[in-house]
Amino acid sequence: MQRISIVIPVYRGAQTIGSLVDRLETQVGTVRDLELVLVNDGSPDDSAAVCRALAASRPHVRFVGLARNFGEHNAVMAGLNHATGGVAVIMDDDAQNPPEEVMRLVAAVEAGADVAWSRYEKKRHSWFRNLGSRWNDRVATVLLRKPRDLYLSSFKALNRFVIDEVVRYRGPYPYLDGLILRITANYTTVPCTHHAREAGESGYSLRKLVSLWLNMFTNFSILPLRLTSLCGVTIALCGIVLAIAFLIERLCNPDLQRGWASLIVTLLIVSGIQLVALGMIGEYLGRMFLMGSGRPQFVVRERVNCEPSLPREHET
Repeated sequence: MQRISIVIPVYRGAQTIGSLVDRLETQVGTVRDLELVLVNDGSPDDSAAVCRALAASRPHVRFVGLARNFGEHNAVMAGLNHATGGVAVIMDDDAQNPPEEVMRLVAAVEAGADVAWSRYEKKRHSWFRNLGSRWNDRVATVLLRKPRDLYLSSFKALNRFVIDEVVRYRGPYPYLDGLILRITANYTTVPCTHHAREAGESGYSLRKLVSLWLNMFTNFSILPLRLTSLCGVTIALCGIVLAIAFLIERLCNPDLQRGWASLIVTLLIVSGIQLVALGMIGEYLGRMFLMGSGRPQFVVRERVNCEPSLPREHET
């Protein structure tokens, strides 16, 4: 039977990663060949030391320590680059994804699906994170043409075909679900439970949410540029209509006095749209510049139990 790799990006997970590894070994390691890939994403707590100790005492645990915080999706990409199993399961380090559900996702992939996403009946995140997740789901439906009934959960399983195709992406701003939807439409969803966070605080913030949106906007869709063009055309048409209306009104009532309010409002609207358009174009060009300048997707500082032939990115 093929090996199962479980990739876990770790950030502020020093209090939870040890017990999570123990539970995964009990639930998965006793029935299948298990490989755990722990990726420390520049965590400010003792996560690196805890993960390093786990890898040192367990030959089936790989530790990948990144040189700084690159973000969750970059850390997952680093983990997938080091995963050797036929199926890779991606899960969080906070134990909200129960290890008891891992084999259900694996079974769905081994039954023929390329990807199996978890689907929660009730999420135990904070209201802010739930709000952000719902907004992200709506945006992905529009920009990535994601089916409305598909929820892009971070807890998912990929087969080897998808893993190999995903890690071919070398850009510095990966969005994993966007990459997957580019590769395959052969997916399924698996109902899973979602537990409350056992310890610590979520690293989910407004800044990271905005960064995720920008990755989705500028790396996987040109729809924002098209919307900006459409907005410009709409404003121009409105201007033409208003110009005709003002001309007719002026001809009908030559003594009508004109104020500055309408002129100032029009200038502000048009100027605002122009600045938004320039900012959007600048975002695209800036990211193209960073990709061309060789900005790394991740930088690995240290590895434990990783084969020398596995790394595919820069190393310090």
